[in-house]
Amino acid sequence: MNDSGVSRDRLETIRDRIDDLDHRILALINERAGCALEVADIKRAAGEAINFSRPEREAQVLRALSQGNGGPLDGEAVTRVFREIISACLALEQPLSIAYLGPSGTFTEAAAYKHFGRSIDTRPLAAIDEVFREVAAGSAHFGVVPVENSTEGMVTHTLDVFVNSSLRICGEILLPVHQHLITREHELIDIHTVYSHQQSLAQCREWLDANLPNARRISVTSNGEAARRAAEELGTAAIGPRMAAEIYELDLLVERIEDEPDNTTRFLVIGDHDVPPSGDDKTSLLLSARNRPGALFHLIKPLSDHGIDMTRLESRPTRGRLWEYMFFVDIVGHAESDEVRPALEALKDEAALCRVLGSYPRAVS
Repeated sequence: MNDSGVSRDRLETIRDRIDDLDHRILALINERAGCALEVADIKRAAGEAINFSRPEREAQVLRALSQGNGGPLDGEAVTRVFREIISACLALEQPLSIAYLGPSGTFTEAAAYKHFGRSIDTRPLAAIDEVFREVAAGSAHFGVVPVENSTEGMVTHTLDVFVNSSLRICGEILLPVHQHLITREHELIDIHTVYSHQQSLAQCREWLDANLPNARRISVTSNGEAARRAAEELGTAAIGPRMAAEIYELDLLVERIEDEPDNTTRFLVIGDHDVPPSGDDKTSLLLSARNRPGALFHLIKPLSDHGIDMTRLESRPTRGRLWEYMFFVDIVGHAESDEVRPALEALKDEAALCRVLGSYPRAVS
């Protein structure tokens, strides 16, 4: 037998092995799904207030799988595969309803799918405060809203809504943001108008200056809305994600036009309950300082005194009180942990207001 014959035989052997592995994987996935259904039955029989989604448990599972992964798949690929398995199993128990800042085709929708998987019922809404209201009313289990971008900074409206909301932060999502020029046109010279959300326009300013200097730049409410307009109007393009191009049947004329290649947006998952510790958590706080000299120093000093790592400090004006501010602070650790609890107690003694917005697992990549 010649070398080509040996190669074909080896190839067939490997393919047979792959087929066998696929059937074994399928059987194990269905066995896992059966266990999930048993868990649901046990909870119902015990009369528990059923909350099938356990963010801390899911984070622990994904973290352990990623850390224990020996390759050749990388940790991100493993996380993505098992996120979908978890999502499908949860849907057997109870399909999750997720409200998000829409319309369809936005980065927020992509973030929702990244965090919860595809086996969910998504509800696109027109404004961030509407997402909060949908979750507070019990019409959605969770909401997903943007909170900051690595290039353009904080989404201040999200912070402002938290001030008067009783909802909790239940998770965070880090989504690499790749902006594409999507259109029905085939040449840049044919494009006279570019639609996009104001943050996306800002993130692609240098590319637009160099490649479409004479095109009008029109800010719209979302990248999904931009894609919808580009699909209906000749001579126009939108800036947005690949998902928007697929939904509105547009071509990716130029890919990855963002000025910063590491551009990332952070999203928050909001819900109506606290999340227990997962072992690798963050806590978000809403603070206001007493009116005295060195107010900010005194406000955050308890964190330093107790060795707590502060990863974010953002100020917002207090509505109705001129030149007074509230502070949004992120720290490492869970509010119930032995390390963080005494720091929060000292902080409450020092602050005019100290509210825990939520403790939640740190984002799994």
